[in-house]
Amino acid sequence: VPTKMYDTGAYYEPGPIGILFKVVHAFLYLVQPNPFPQVCILTLIISSILIAVTVLYLLLPLFLSELQAIYYEIGFIVSAALGLLFILLLPLVGLCFCMCRCCDNCGGEMHQRQKKNADCQRSCFATFLFVASLIIRQVVGVLCAYAANQHLTNQVRGAKKLVNSNFKDLKTFLNDTPAQIDYLVSQYNTTKDKALSDLNSKYFGLGGLAISIRETKEALENVSVSVEVLQEGTERLHANLTEVKMHLSNTLNDSACSAAQAASTCNIIRNSLHQLNINANFSGLPGVSSQLAKVNDVLKIDLSSLVQKLNMFILLDIKNVLESIGSNITTFTKTLPVQKILADLMIYLTQSETYVQDYFPVVEQYDFYRWLGCLILCCMLVLILVFYYLGLLCGTCGYDKHASPTTRGCISNTGGNFLMAGVGFSFLFSWVLMVVVVLTFVTGGNVEKLVCEPFEDKTLFKVLDTPYLLNQHWKNYLSGILFKNPNINLTFEKVYSDCKENKGIYTSLHLEHLFNINEFLNISMYTEDAALRIEHIQINLSKIILLDETGKENLLNFSSSGIEGINFAAYLTEINKSVTKVDLLSFANDLEARADQLPKGALENALKGHANNIRTIHNQQVVPLEQAMSTLNQSIRLLKRTSSELMVKVKNVISAVNAAQLLINNNASLVIVQETKKYMDTIVGYFEQYIEWVKESIAMEVAACKPIANVIDTAVDIFLCSYIADSVNTFWFGLGGSSIFLIPAIIFAVRLSKYYRRMDTEDVYDE
Repeated sequence: VPTKMYDTGAYYEPGPIGILFKVVHAFLYLVQPNPFPQVCILTLIISSILIAVTVLYLLLPLFLSELQAIYYEIGFIVSAALGLLFILLLPLVGLCFCMCRCCDNCGGEMHQRQKKNADCQRSCFATFLFVASLIIRQVVGVLCAYAANQHLTNQVRGAKKLVNSNFKDLKTFLNDTPAQIDYLVSQYNTTKDKALSDLNSKYFGLGGLAISIRETKEALENVSVSVEVLQEGTERLHANLTEVKMHLSNTLNDSACSAAQAASTCNIIRNSLHQLNINANFSGLPGVSSQLAKVNDVLKIDLSSLVQKLNMFILLDIKNVLESIGSNITTFTKTLPVQKILADLMIYLTQSETYVQDYFPVVEQYDFYRWLGCLILCCMLVLILVFYYLGLLCGTCGYDKHASPTTRGCISNTGGNFLMAGVGFSFLFSWVLMVVVVLTFVTGGNVEKLVCEPFEDKTLFKVLDTPYLLNQHWKNYLSGILFKNPNINLTFEKVYSDCKENKGIYTSLHLEHLFNINEFLNISMYTEDAALRIEHIQINLSKIILLDETGKENLLNFSSSGIEGINFAAYLTEINKSVTKVDLLSFANDLEARADQLPKGALENALKGHANNIRTIHNQQVVPLEQAMSTLNQSIRLLKRTSSELMVKVKNVISAVNAAQLLINNNASLVIVQETKKYMDTIVGYFEQYIEWVKESIAMEVAACKPIANVIDTAVDIFLCSYIADSVNTFWFGLGGSSIFLIPAIIFAVRLSKYYRRMDTEDVYDE
C-alpha cells in the first residue's frame, strides 16, 4: 500500500541542559520516591463522584484516600512547609536583626575587640562567603535558573515549527487515506486479470505451442537470411583479399625491396601474405527452406480461435462472477462514510490550525512577560551577589593589617558597607524568591510525578481506562464515545500503543464494530449464485469441431518437418571460426609498422596505402559478417534447444484435442460443469489471497495512525514535560538553591563586615 513519510519526529533531545534536568529528576525522586498513586487517585475521584449517594458510607473511604494522598505527597508537603517557614521567618528575622542593630546589639555597635585569631577568622569568613556566593552564582544558582528560563523561551519560539509539522502530518493522514482505499480496490483488477489470463491459457497448452511455433519460424527465417548474407559476403571478401595480396606482391617485387636496408623487411611481409584469406566457409551449409515452408503451413491454423471455442462457455459465467465481485467492492467503498468523516475532520483540523496560528503570537507575548519576570528574579540574586563580590573585592584589597579598627581605610570601609548592603537586600528579596520557588516547586514537581512519569510508563492511560471513571454509566469511556457501546473493550492505552506502532486506525479503534469488512469480504456470497447457474448448464456442442482433418495433417507434417534433422554441428563449426585467418586490423597495423622501418620513399607510401585498404575492407565487410554470424549463432542455438520440445508439444496437443472432441460430442454439459467448478476453485484461491491481503493492509497500513500518537507525544511528552515542566523545575531548583544559600551568606557577610568597616572605638592595652 503506498504510504507517505511523516515529518514529525516525536523525540526531543535537550542538549547540554539535559544534565541539569537529570539532576532535578534525581532531586524529585529524593523528595518523592513513592510510585504513582493509582489506587489513591481512583479512590479520590470515585469518592467525589459518589459522594452524593451516601455521605456517611463514604466518610471512611474518603478519609482513607486523603491519608493515602498525604502519604504520597509527604515529601512535597514537608518541602513546601519548610519554604513557607522560610517565607515567614526570614523577613521577621531580618526585621528583628535590623532593630537589634539599631540598638547597638547584634553587631551594630561600632566597636571591635582585638583577638589573637582575628586574621584567621577574617580569612575563614571571607572564604566561606566566597564559596557560598560561588554556589549561588554557578552551581545551583543564577546560571542554572537563567539557563532554564532561556531554554523555555527558546523552545516556545521554536514550537511553531513542531506544531506546523504535526498539522501537516494530520492533513497528510487524512488526504492519503482515500488514495490508499482506492489502491486496495484497484488491485482487485490485477487479481481478476490474472484469473482470466489463466483461463485463456489453461487448456491443452495451445498458447505455449503457438508461441513456440512462431519463435521457430523467426529462427528459421534468421538462419536463411544470415546464411545468404554470409555466403555473399565471404565471396566478396575472398575476392577483395585476393586482389590485395596481388597488389602487395607486386609492390614487394619492386626493385626498392632489393636494397640491403629493405630486403629483410620485404621478406617478412612477403611471407605473411598467405594469412590474407577467409577462414569460415558458409557455401556448403544446408538450407532450411523446406522446414520453413512446413512451419508456415502449421501457422495457418488459428490456434487462438481454438482456445476461444474451448473456453467460450466457461468464460462467460466466471467473468460475470468476477465483474459482480468488482462492482460490489466498488459499491461498498462508496457507501462507507469515509469521505464525509474525513471532510468533517479536515474542516475541524483547518479551523484548529487557524486558531493556533492566530493565538501563537499571544502565547509568545505572554511568554515574553514570563521570561522578563524570571529575569527580574535572577537580577535580584545578581544584585545581592554584586554587593557581596564588591564587598569582598574592596575589603580584601583595601584591608591593612597594620591599621587599627578605627583607622581602617576608605576602600576597606566601603567593602564592609557593600557586604551589609548585600545582607539588607537578601532580607528584602529572599521571601519573594522563596514564594516563587514554593509555587513552581509544588506545581512543576507534581506535574512531573503525576503526569510526565506516569505518561512515560503508560500508567496514566490505565487510570483513564478505569471502568466508570470518566462516566459513571460507562464501563469503557472511549468505546462509549465512538460506538455508543461502553461494553466494547477499547482502551486509551491500547489505542495509543497501536498508533505508536503505526498500525492502521481500523485496528487501533476496533472499527469492525462500526463496519465489519469480514462480512463484506466473504467471497462465498459472490460465488453461490454462479455455482447454482453452473450446475444447471445444458449445452449441445455436438456440431462444434475443434480441429479439422486439415489442421491435424498440418500438425503431423510439422512433427516430421525435419527441423530436428538440421545439421546443427556444421553450422556451429563454421560459426565458431573467425571470418579471416588473421585479424585484418592487426595485420594492417603490423604492415604499417614494417613500412616505417623502410627508407622514406615510394615503397613506404605504397605499403601504408595497402594497410589503409585492408582496414577499409575490415570495417566495410568483416564487421557486417561478424554481426550476421552472431545472429545466425543465436538462431541455430534456439532451433537446437526447442526442436525436440516442439515435437512433444505437437503430439500432446493432437491427443488433447482428440480427447476433448470426444467429450464434447458425448457429454459436453457435464464436462463443462466439472471443468468450470475446478477452475472456480482455483480463482477462489486467488481471491482468498487478495482478501487476506486487503484485511492485513487495512489492519496495519491503511490510515496508519502514527500522527495521532505524535500529537499526543508532542502535547504531553514534549510541550508539557520536556519544554515546560523540566524548565520550570530546573528554574525553581536553581532559584531555591540560591535562596537557601543566602542564609549562610548573610551570616558570613555580617561577621566579615566587622573586619572591613571603620570602627568608632577599639580596645587599648597597656604595655
